[in-house]
Amino acid sequence: MTRTRRIAVMTAAMLSGTTLACHKAPPPQVGPTAAAGPDADSLRRAQADEAAKRAADEAARRKAAEDAAAAAAARDGAGAAASARATLLATVHFDFDASDLRADERANLDAKVAILQANPTVAIRISGHTDERGSDEYNLALGERRAAAVKAYLTQHGVAESRMETISYGEERPVAEGSDEAAWSQNRRAEFEITAGGQSLKKP
Repeated sequence: MTRTRRIAVMTAAMLSGTTLACHKAPPPQVGPTAAAGPDADSLRRAQADEAAKRAADEAARRKAAEDAAAAAAARDGAGAAASARATLLATVHFDFDASDLRADERANLDAKVAILQANPTVAIRISGHTDERGSDEYNLALGERRAAAVKAYLTQHGVAESRMETISYGEERPVAEGSDEAAWSQNRRAEFEITAGGQSLKKP
């Protein structure tokens, strides 16, 4: 090979290497690392925390609803007990010098019967009273007849005699002072006292 040819071959090889070098892919650019997503453990913890919060919220709502229902039931129960007590303690009135039950007072006694039947542990005392007219002895006897008339009515309507006792105060305990019919009509009466079982009265 002549010297001139060798130079030409070498020149061609050099040019070929340069061309190849120019066509090589550029090196990858180094940039900031992308933020990694949450790993599986972190995701599970977040899900568990959310589920626990939902369960706690639901439990709190249930507790609030139960407390509200219990408070309402307590109010209703207290109201029912107060109503039953008022019915049982309502006074019965009589006409002058009489121990017969008035027609308008029988409904009062019927309501007492219902309360007593709904509360079988309740016992009562019935006290008879009179106005100021008449002697002490006469009024004590009249008061006793009035209490006995009430007890007899309750017994006839199903209340056991053993649950009731009677007493007479005659004219000794007036509820109205005065010497006229307005006062006397209030004093001619039978009153009621709960002597046992009145702690938690129920309405019929």
